[in-house]
Amino acid sequence: QVQLVESGGGLVQAGGSLRLSCAASGNIFSINRMGWYRLAPGKQRELVARITTSGSTNYADSTKGRFTISRDNAKNTVYLQMNSLKPEDTAVYYCAATILGVDYWGKGTPVTVSS
Repeated sequence: QVQLVESGGGLVQAGGSLRLSCAASGNIFSINRMGWYRLAPGKQRELVARITTSGSTNYADSTKGRFTISRDNAKNTVYLQMNSLKPEDTAVYYCAATILGVDYWGKGTPVTVSS
């Protein structure tokens, strides 16, 4: 198993930036990919961005060009740099790690973007 702890959420004005961090521990060497998802009130959980062990990334259309996912293998940490934030980015952001098709989740960090 793997344990994930997110941090970096908070309140920011529209147009601002935040950087989320996800620190992984446990069976980290078995992780195939990591990603960020978000859950907004009244909406379904959606993928924000993912990164594989080889560094390949993919993004939701709504976040392309504004968000960047990256990883620091030495620190076992994945980051999500969020720029040009919009009120519709308001959500709880969750980090997930996939091991052999099984997803492990953190507890989430809230992001609120005010207009």
